[in-house]
Amino acid sequence: MRKKVCVITGVGPGTGSALVRRFCEHYEVAMLARNAERLGKLAKEIEGAHAYTCDVSDTEYLQQTLASIVTDLGVPSVVIHNAVGGAFGNFLDIDPDVLARNFKVNTMALLHLAQSTAPAMIDAGEGAIICTGNTSAFRGSANFAGFAPTKAAQRILAEAMARDLGPKGVHVAYVAIDAVIDLAWTRERYADKDDGFFCQPDDIAEECYRLAHQKKSAWSFSSVIRPFGESW
Repeated sequence: MRKKVCVITGVGPGTGSALVRRFCEHYEVAMLARNAERLGKLAKEIEGAHAYTCDVSDTEYLQQTLASIVTDLGVPSVVIHNAVGGAFGNFLDIDPDVLARNFKVNTMALLHLAQSTAPAMIDAGEGAIICTGNTSAFRGSANFAGFAPTKAAQRILAEAMARDLGPKGVHVAYVAIDAVIDLAWTRERYADKDDGFFCQPDDIAEECYRLAHQKKSAWSFSSVIRPFGESW
């Protein structure tokens, strides 16, 4: 029997790659990212992983890529929007063009992904759209003016989608990661922190997989996850 298809955007060395490994256990996974070399390496390493080089901020390119995925693999039943555009700076310092690009990556790409894939999920009466975010979606810290507005808009868009798609059998969920993710560069930057400070990519992937497979009688929309050592 042909495996179902999962689309994952933002396949980087941390959460994105972990998501690919987890979902490839039961899905054919279409990996989207700008780094063709990384995607090619993962495609060789992981059975069921398929590389699609794509900048999700380019709407036409994204739509063409999604059409290719349907032709190559089939209609997606799970979509995970993990791509992220970020910037640091207060509202006086940020470049408006950077904020606009982050909106394209974080918010508009989610809209285009959903508009392209949700109709088939509605017809099937099932499917899942999962979005990874962080606590900037809930609060506008002073130095996150070029980032937080886009994540807040992303979360609200996902909630609007969930309210529309839920009664049609399609599950939408938002995962806010209140943590520093364990990567080589974050370990170097926070060298004084112990393991309890970091969130493991594999554990984030496991939470996304759980949400994508919840029973319809007990769906979650908002999931906030943090390591046990996080002070909140």
